[in-house]
Amino acid sequence: MKKYTVLVACGAGIATSTVVCERVENLLKDNSINAEVVQCKIAEVASRQEGADLIVSTTILPTTYSIPALSATSYITGIGMEALDQKIIDALNKTFVN
Repeated sequence: MKKYTVLVACGAGIATSTVVCERVENLLKDNSINAEVVQCKIAEVASRQEGADLIVSTTILPTTYSIPALSATSYITGIGMEALDQKIIDALNKTFVN
């Protein structure tokens, strides 16, 4: 079974990404998706995207990357969290299919 790597990034890699990290870890566990969730600063994403499957960011990404990237704003605002959950699952399932 493939093990995914999900990068969770915020401006400083501390506050909001901690909240998002916990949410993503629980989501993947609840859906039996084998994944490592890596918390990082937005400035580190470019160097860490190699080998990763998905970026979930609490801030605007400075560029586009070779892997899918999703905004985690819903997890911060509390609006649309279930829709974002589904987008994360769908993004990883597409990675698995390809």
